[in-house]
This record gives sequence, C-alpha cells and structure tokens, in this order.
Amino acid sequence: MIYTVTFNPSLDYIVSAADFKLGLTNRTDSELILPGGKGINVSTVLKNLGFDNEALGFIAGFTGDELVRRLSGMGVKSGFIRIPDGFTRINVKLKNIDGTEINGQGPVIGEEKVALLMAELDRLQAGDVLFLSGSIPASMPDDMYQRIMERLDGRGIQTVVDATKDLLLKVLPYHPFLIKPNNHELGEIFGVELKTRESVVPYGKKLQEMGAQNVLISMAGEGAVLIAADGQMFSAPAPKGKLVNAVGAGDSMVAGFMAGWMEAKDYQHAFHMGISAGSASAFSENLATREEIEAVYRQVTEA
Repeated sequence: MIYTVTFNPSLDYIVSAADFKLGLTNRTDSELILPGGKGINVSTVLKNLGFDNEALGFIAGFTGDELVRRLSGMGVKSGFIRIPDGFTRINVKLKNIDGTEINGQGPVIGEEKVALLMAELDRLQAGDVLFLSGSIPASMPDDMYQRIMERLDGRGIQTVVDATKDLLLKVLPYHPFLIKPNNHELGEIFGVELKTRESVVPYGKKLQEMGAQNVLISMAGEGAVLIAADGQMFSAPAPKGKLVNAVGAGDSMVAGFMAGWMEAKDYQHAFHMGISAGSASAFSENLATREEIEAVYRQVTEA
C-alpha cells in the first residue's frame, strides 16, 4: 500500500478577480476549491495515475470534513486523525495577482495526537511506500521526520522525503529511497549557487554519500537530474509547454517518479515519468491527469 503524510493539509480556495483593488469590494471571475498540501498533491497525482493510496495526517472542524469528502470523491482513502479544536486551514490563492497567497495556520497538534499518528504508521508493512512531504507545523516537534524514519527503520518500507535543508539532512542516515531537492535547496545546503544540470551532480552525489538512495533534483525550466542508487545518472531538459501553474509541480514529479518505479522497476522510466508528471501539472490549471502526463511522456521519450 502507498501512504502519504500531510501534517497541515488545507482547502485551497483559488480565485481570480479582474482589476483587483485594495480597500474596495472585489468580485471573483472564477473560483475553485481543491484539497491542498504537498502530501495531498502526491495522493491526487498517484490516484490520477491509477495507484490506490491512503492520505494520513491531521484534520479539524468543518473544513477537515470537507477535505475528507473531496478526497473520497477522488478515490483517495483517508486515515486522518481528528483534532478536537480549531479547523483545517483555508489557503486563499489569487491567481491573477502574481501568485499572491494568504495561507491559514491550521489547528494546534498536541503530543498525544502525534502519538496516534505514530501508531497509525506502525501498521505499515514491508513493501509499503510512505511519502513525507512539506513543512512541519510550529505546534509539532521539529524532528518529526527523523522520528518517523527512525521508527520505521529496518522494516522494508520505501520512504520518499520531499523536504528542505535540516528536515532533509536529518533523515539521510535512515536511507530514504528517494529525496527530491530542487537546485536552490541543494545549493542552500552546501552554500553554493547551482544553475546548470551539470553543476548539481557532485552535490547530489554528496547527499547520496550521506545516506540517500536516489536523488532526484528538479530545476524548473532547466529540467531535472537523477542520481540513481545503482550508479546510473540521468539528465534531461524541461519538456516544451506553456507554464500555467507551478503549484504542485514538484509534488507531481515525486508522484510520477514513484509511479514509474512501481510500474517497471526501471530508473530511466521512473525518471521520465517524474519529469512528465511535474511538467504536465505545470502546464495545467490543476494537477495533471493521466492523459496529460502520458502526452508529455511521449514528448520526453521521443526527444
């Protein structure tokens, strides 16, 4: 089974308002409500690609109920732990104002609820896949990823970690199957500026030496690089297409890579699936469908 963890999921209220003016009443031209959060994005793309999965994390209030309802409608299973106070956050995203967002805080998550999540993770079995994505809420211990990886260590569970700097570095001794820094995050870790696909390779290999099995480095318009556990290295430019919405593209890349790996156990196929899923979401208003991903995949493999 495949599981994703999103500590602080959201309902994303995505609106556009023509000729938006501060201090006045503005009316929307379009509006959309979608389940949000990095792990939720991974769950969505995996399901779009035909992979059943279960979303774990924390929910609260009426917005938490709506999040679960919408995931259920998409065919994603929910194993969320309910917080009695507060509500699952609402993130307001203004499409036509240069990516302006107002993100909610989310509920306070106490230590006893963290213990319940750990108990949920204890039911994972050898061969299962676990995605850990995104930041950790301020109310939770800042070593949560490390705690989870330590608890699951040696149990044959494939872990995927998409996190930044210290969160990422602390899990490397537990040998995550896949990590996905972008070139800016990789450069921040090592105090360098990385702009080309060639320049990221030695630093990706350093993360591998520190414990990661596979290192997938996303570089937006520059493309991506994979340093695989078996010693292979793959590099590709970004597929051609119009950037519509970059939100969720990195999550889509992680989901696509793992879908490709689970399909064929072939790193080149997984790499191409990762690039295709990430780019297809970037070229779409919403997270990519299977058909959109397959269209980009044909472009990538025929290039």
